[in-house]
Order: sequence, then structure tokens, then C-alpha cells
Amino acid sequence: MSRAAALLAGALAGVLLAGGCGVPPESEPRPIRPPLALPAPAAATPSAGADAALLYLVRDGMLVAVDRRVPPTAAPRALLAGLVAGPTDAESTAGLSSPLAGTDLIGDVRLQNGRATVEVRVRAAVEGNPGDETLAYAQIVCTLTARPDVRGVVFVSAGRPIAVPLADASLSQGPLTRADYAPLLAR
Repeated sequence: MSRAAALLAGALAGVLLAGGCGVPPESEPRPIRPPLALPAPAAATPSAGADAALLYLVRDGMLVAVDRRVPPTAAPRALLAGLVAGPTDAESTAGLSSPLAGTDLIGDVRLQNGRATVEVRVRAAVEGNPGDETLAYAQIVCTLTARPDVRGVVFVSAGRPIAVPLADASLSQGPLTRADYAPLLAR
């Protein structure tokens, strides 16, 4: 027997054997019963003593909300410190950044009656293109107003209100909310 004939015979035998491995025919259709309950999804186990908080980082000129673990008593200042610290290694790998990373733009943060007052150091400019300044203020406003106890944000320098850039390039002294930066929110 030639080599080609042996290969053909082997392939034919394989096809015939595989055909016998199916579901045997039945005389009548029968219903298939689904499981009584779907398995519960695995619950994420948060870090002990930590709550989830939203921080807004930047990807391709748009704000992206990311979950960060923070102490349950984290003050607004701690959230903004996360923006200044910049993205984690995993977030950087995913293309996220923060125009606030490494700056000393943010001074003190006070929360009173649902309004966060952020002291900024005006001379501490945000480096980069002009849009980075808008994104930096947008990050602060969106991160703070993601907290249920913050309804608006105002910025002051040396105790005096300052106007900051909005998404539409206008300036406002606030109080500001996420709605002021809605065009910059990634969908």
C-alpha cells in the first residue's frame, strides 16, 4: 500500500470513528432542564478597613473615573493627594495619567455645608499644554463631587476666590460640579 493510500485510509477511519461520538438520536424531543439557580458571582473582597472612592484620571484628554481604596475616614485632602501622587503602575499601563502628578498646586481643603474649598498655589503652574490646566481643575472637581457629602467646589488663593477654567474655556469662581466638566468625561 502506498503512503498516500495509507494516509487516506487513516483519515477516513478517523472521520468514521468521530461520527460515532455524537449524541444518540431519540424518538421524541425532550426538554432540557436548566439549573435551579445560577451560581452567585464571586464577591470582591475589599481591603480590610478600606472603602472605594472615585478618583478622576486622564486618558486621551478625557476624564476617567477609577476606583481607589482609601481609609473609611479619608478626608477630601487624602483624595486629592491621590491625584498628586499620580496613577498606579497598572493605571499608567492602561494609559491613565494626572496633570496634577508631582505638582504642589493644591494646598488645604476644607469641607463645610456641602462645599469643598480648595486652596491653590497659583504660582505652581501645571506644566504641559494649556488644556492640562483645565483637566487638572476638572480632576479636582470631579473627584471631590463624587463624594456624597460634596455638592460643589470653590477654589481660593491666599483666601480669595479665583476663577478657574471650565470645559468650554470660560472661567468661573464656582461653586463647580461635575456638570461644569461634563464634555471632558469619558463615556
